[in-house]
Amino acid sequence: MMTAMDYHNPVLLTETVDGLNIKPDGVYVDVTFGGGGHSKEILKRLGVNGKLFAFDQDEDALANALPDERFTLIHENFRYLKRFLRFHGVKKVDGILADLGVSSHQFDVPERGFSTRFDADLDMRMSKRNELDAYKVINEYDDAELRRVFSDYGELKSAPALARTIVEARKKKAIHTTDELKKVLAKYLPEKVKNKVLAQIYQAIRIEVNQEMEALKAFLEQSLEVLNPGGRLSVISYHSLEDRLVKRFMKNGLFEGEPERDFFGNYSVPFKLVEKLIVPTEEEIKVNNRARSAKLRIAEKI
Repeated sequence: MMTAMDYHNPVLLTETVDGLNIKPDGVYVDVTFGGGGHSKEILKRLGVNGKLFAFDQDEDALANALPDERFTLIHENFRYLKRFLRFHGVKKVDGILADLGVSSHQFDVPERGFSTRFDADLDMRMSKRNELDAYKVINEYDDAELRRVFSDYGELKSAPALARTIVEARKKKAIHTTDELKKVLAKYLPEKVKNKVLAQIYQAIRIEVNQEMEALKAFLEQSLEVLNPGGRLSVISYHSLEDRLVKRFMKNGLFEGEPERDFFGNYSVPFKLVEKLIVPTEEEIKVNNRARSAKLRIAEKI
């Protein structure tokens, strides 16, 4: 039987929760519940009057719900943070934690289609309620849309060639599985860089299927709205696209451009950075290989 820890070994556990500067009677949110590792650590530090709300869109995560009166698990995407906190009577919170990306469980279950290690149906949905899946992206997107996905989300220079090859291949036969996709794209996967390029291709498709960048932007904007002054935002990202958005938003409350200046010429920003960038130790990476690309950023609402 799989335990919650097997489901997902939390990265930078202590550092991420330390970053929230938890008050025993505060209200906190873990927007990426997964196996519940970060949530358990938060609950350890809360008093009897503290509250923890957690979000997870993945049906599989619901089995890990914690039997604690202070805890509420919300089966939704974190892009709806504000709406569902209000539904539960909460307008303001003292801290929000996010561990972005794909959980170990999602990578390790072959039929989900997230891992380059297994053959599976083209799926890659983090929530089975999503209508869009990898099959539709690969078989129904036109050349320009596929090019955009591979270029923007995989940062692949070969995006035009990949898109063109997929469009030509599916004219003969629909592409149903991850192995079929690999065979179609085989000439762009020389052995020396095969794993790296495949990871970029899978990342691009997964981000599109789950609308991850749009969801992250919506979440960050709402986190600013629901945090109390002095409340903390603690976010782990795993690739440059996510980290760039988190870094810019924490720095000036925007995803692009510069913030407005006040009468004295000073920038008006909503956060102050609490720590410099935190990355895992060599020891943690040895124990948990998924930690190798993790970047933790922490900010406090002014």
